[in-house]
Amino acid sequence: MRSVLLLLLSALAAASAWIPVEDWESGEVTASVGEEGQCVCHVYLPDTTFPADRMEHMHQVTKDLMLEVDIQIKKMVSYDAKLKVYLKELKDLSIRVVMLESSADKYVKLDFELLRVELREFEALVLQLRDSFNSSSPVFDSLFAEIRNMSLIVDQLETFDQSNLLVIRIEFAKLQKKLEDCQKEQEFVKPDIGNCNHTGILSLSKPMVLQINAHLNAGYQYGGWGKDSKPVRGSESMYFYGAYTGPAVHDFYLYSDYDKLILRSASKHHDIPSGWEGTGNNYIVHGNSIYYQINSPFSMSKLNLTSSKYEYRVIPAASQSFSYSYSPNQNLDFAADENGLWVLYASEENLGKIVIAKIDEKSFGIQDVWKTGAYKQLVGNAFMACGVLYATRSVDLNTEEIFYAYDTRTKEERHLKIHFQKFQEKYTNLDYNPSDQKLYMYNNGYYVSYSVRFDRE
Repeated sequence: MRSVLLLLLSALAAASAWIPVEDWESGEVTASVGEEGQCVCHVYLPDTTFPADRMEHMHQVTKDLMLEVDIQIKKMVSYDAKLKVYLKELKDLSIRVVMLESSADKYVKLDFELLRVELREFEALVLQLRDSFNSSSPVFDSLFAEIRNMSLIVDQLETFDQSNLLVIRIEFAKLQKKLEDCQKEQEFVKPDIGNCNHTGILSLSKPMVLQINAHLNAGYQYGGWGKDSKPVRGSESMYFYGAYTGPAVHDFYLYSDYDKLILRSASKHHDIPSGWEGTGNNYIVHGNSIYYQINSPFSMSKLNLTSSKYEYRVIPAASQSFSYSYSPNQNLDFAADENGLWVLYASEENLGKIVIAKIDEKSFGIQDVWKTGAYKQLVGNAFMACGVLYATRSVDLNTEEIFYAYDTRTKEERHLKIHFQKFQEKYTNLDYNPSDQKLYMYNNGYYVSYSVRFDRE
């Protein structure tokens, strides 16, 4: 404010000089004595026009000066804030410089640790790529090119820190190995959708572990997930999910596509009404309807996803005394393949061995049955593919085996040894989907899938 006052005084002083000296000299000055004896001077100036334009100019200059002062004050406030930020950054930099001076190893290790965290996140992303087996080879080639470029950069950093460079190279080797696995999986699985011209399953891919369930809780161990095995137009990308802390069925979630499943953003939630609650751990979506087991009465139930209409059908021969070895109450196991819709169960008449029943989708009744030689309580789970029943059992904590097959066309059974890797020891749901030739497993609360390779000779 002091500087502003000085500027104003200077401006007023300048204003007094606006009347030229010659104008004063050309005037007339007279003197006289007043009534009380005082001296009175009379000055008569020439008729000079008042300099209004100069006065206006002075006013504008003063206004501009005050505005400039205000701007400068604001700049000082801004500079003060920036200075505090710069001082903090300088302090942080000083700490890092001291660290570097004391031990270059620590400084490099700090930065490289951040890089390793990013690499781990990238590894998690690569795992999800395994679900995209229809991706083109150039995509994988591009990823390999990226890895090679990153490796070159790491080579340039070799002079800074040998020990940390070794860790980085190990991380890159792991990542490159995962990419190679993805590429092998793509070459390994080229599904010929709908074609059953083969002699059966040859092998399964490594498990694709998607993520934990939509409840984000591993305690939801009983349940299932997957895709519609016979999708109606517009629902080809739809996924379903339902899981619970016990072997019961209360509700289902539908997701419009894969991304929505990952984001846990359900497009529809079916809360099963009283009297229609289910039991067991197996249910599938087929032809825009959900099929699951109910116990009152013990029967197979059907929920139409469009009309929300419920139906049930009793299977007189089915027994409630036999379930799979991994989970209780899974007495009716629904399955779908290239040949249609099936339900698997055990009966007293067949001494607890699995019975295959073909479902007539229109009448929701049993069309035909086949009795197998697989004792259900020794089976981990079972599924259908191209009219063939495949039964699994545990080999060890990390390995499962498809050990039995029954062909409904030839009525022949075979003993197999097709091993595949489990994510965790137990699982409650395993279903084949003919629309993409994949197995969908619900493994201790996690979404897991496998690509199926058939022996086409």
